[in-house]
Amino acid sequence: MTELRVADAAERENLAAFVARAVRLDGQAVVRLRQRETPGVLDAWTMTPFDVLATRGVRGEIEPRDVTVSGNELLAALTVAGGERMDPGPSRDLLWRSDLPMSGTWQHVDDLPASVVSEVTERGVDVVRDNVGPQGTPPASLLDQPVLTVSSDSFDLKVQLRCLFALSGMGFTGEGSGDDAAAGDVVRVSATESWLRMDARYGAVLRRRHALLPLVF
Repeated sequence: MTELRVADAAERENLAAFVARAVRLDGQAVVRLRQRETPGVLDAWTMTPFDVLATRGVRGEIEPRDVTVSGNELLAALTVAGGERMDPGPSRDLLWRSDLPMSGTWQHVDDLPASVVSEVTERGVDVVRDNVGPQGTPPASLLDQPVLTVSSDSFDLKVQLRCLFALSGMGFTGEGSGDDAAAGDVVRVSATESWLRMDARYGAVLRRRHALLPLVF
């Protein structure tokens, strides 16, 4: 049986906020809960509809140490059942479709003012409204457009619009949250040879920098 233990009420609220955002973006979202090597800390992961991973760390424990569950069932366990120990629902491991970045060293590339990121995101929303496809969704070519460029001695990165949409959709920059703590915040951009990562006040989004080559048999 899967058991989630989150002793601190504030941490349960943080995790519930993450899951609620994931479910709002995708009613069938699944959440992967993965124990870190650091004792007493776990990461929650979800794949957003923008094909961008979102994650947030909380103080807690999950058994087994790496399990995927339904977002709706996890949200109910956090907000309805309550308590420090809860059953997040049966394993949905077969529904998890993405790989995760391997543990390693992320190299800092740049810090972007959160206000600038929000402004660029809003301009992107305006463009998308005028270019929705027949299914009511923006074309992939538009989401793939680079809207920000960041660089360091080691990296020259193009940040796609889909990454900003995921950051905003998950509420990670805090805009519209009713508090003014986000003023002066930055979005930290880091990278490995394979991944781009953007860390904001309430969580991070990640995307592969290069598409995986299909296997040929």
